[in-house]
Amino acid sequence: MGVLDNLALGLQTALSLQNLAFCVFGVSLGMAVGVIPGLGAIAAISMLFPVTYHLELTPALVMLAGIWYGSSYGGSTASILLNIPGTPSSVVTCIDGYPMGQQGRGGVALLMTAVASFFGGSVGILLMMFFGPLIASYARELGAVEYFALIVLGLVAASTVAQGSAAKSLAMVTLGLIFGTVGLDMYTGAERLTLGIFELSDGISLVALAMGLFGVSEIISSVRQVKAAEVGKSSVGLRAMKPTREDVRRSALPMVRGAAIGSFFGTLPGTGPAISAYMAYAIEKRLSRRKHEFGKGAIEGISAPEAANNAADQTSFIPTLTLGIPGSPTMALILGALIIHGITPGPQLVSEQAPVFWGLIMSFWIGNLLLLVLNIPLIGVWVRLLLLPYHFVYPAVLTFIAIGVYSVNNNVFDIQVVLAFGALGYLLRLLDFPTAPVLLGFVLGPLLEENFRRAMLISRGDPLVFVQHPISATVLALAAALLVLGAWSALRQARQGTALPTPETD
Repeated sequence: MGVLDNLALGLQTALSLQNLAFCVFGVSLGMAVGVIPGLGAIAAISMLFPVTYHLELTPALVMLAGIWYGSSYGGSTASILLNIPGTPSSVVTCIDGYPMGQQGRGGVALLMTAVASFFGGSVGILLMMFFGPLIASYARELGAVEYFALIVLGLVAASTVAQGSAAKSLAMVTLGLIFGTVGLDMYTGAERLTLGIFELSDGISLVALAMGLFGVSEIISSVRQVKAAEVGKSSVGLRAMKPTREDVRRSALPMVRGAAIGSFFGTLPGTGPAISAYMAYAIEKRLSRRKHEFGKGAIEGISAPEAANNAADQTSFIPTLTLGIPGSPTMALILGALIIHGITPGPQLVSEQAPVFWGLIMSFWIGNLLLLVLNIPLIGVWVRLLLLPYHFVYPAVLTFIAIGVYSVNNNVFDIQVVLAFGALGYLLRLLDFPTAPVLLGFVLGPLLEENFRRAMLISRGDPLVFVQHPISATVLALAAALLVLGAWSALRQARQGTALPTPETD
């Protein structure tokens, strides 16, 4: 099939009544959870993940993806109006978005973030359309040895490239790998790490783990921190949203550069929209002739990072769908949705599940158009949401979590697992351990083990097979280099920390 045939097939799939309805629902919910500080896309996706058990694959993916990229649109609203980022990637938007709001230009900032988000998302979708199938065609030549190496690289990169301690991230990846081995051995049928609990014979539920780590722990952490605030409504009316020609001129090139940066970093494991936004802002500030305006309401300071994080949202689907290697916890849940529907993630998805792949891509276009059209008229709704006291929100969220996890297997034990992982997630937050690598290790662990054991069977137990294949040897060398780089960076930061003089007290 040619490109036009694939696009026609995808458009036909995306415009079906069921898929269109779930696209509208997903992007609308994504905007809402992006606006509400302390909730986030990963918690919302975790809560709705049980619903995917009762849906067909395409509408399930369309809904989860809509929540993911829709949250980026909504995340900038709280940043501009309250100086509280709705999502991690919208932290950068606070720097110049909130000062614009204080200057009475909040409407202009909201409109330009919507336009920049749509532009960045469109660039990401185009890259996925043209490069996704190309990557998948080359990936069909890869075997178990190469896939093992790629998964190792993904886990290492997600641990060492992202912000925070690389050692702690690697420890959390290992913890996730351990959780992934709980249950019956796939080859021998022997029980592993079940502690004699019969309910763990089938392994730990992905839904329970995700809801506990990201839903319950997020509520515990946010319940005393997120407060309602007053919002100045005079600067968010439709008349106040019209940008000047100077605003448009100054935003054009930053949006292009931001989309390019986000498209690149979105495909890399462990980076994603947050780092893309930071990089776009830093580069724009360095290139600008108006450096003194940054931090005081520079329009470039919101256009570039918003284009970057939305482009990264879209291109992050490329390695997830074409290689079966997620680079973020959200993409790990998308991968989990594929697995529970009996679909093997990887290059076969593009050829054997063409309606699913192309239908999802075309739903991105529909979703981004909906977000562009709906974001501005719904500003009043988002303002009312921000004024809602959080102690009215979290009991409803906890109720939905309990109902959702119970509906998967009709098993009270799964609710107990959610509570256990919620406590674990909150403890990890107190100790400053990242929770995202746990989910990545949990989802990729079985795939890592399966490809490792398959490679050992093919090579008759010779571990040198991983360095005898050129591709796997190169990929493992990159993983080793990232480990060394992470260790070196940690040592350098430790030395700088001890070298800093202690401040004198008055």
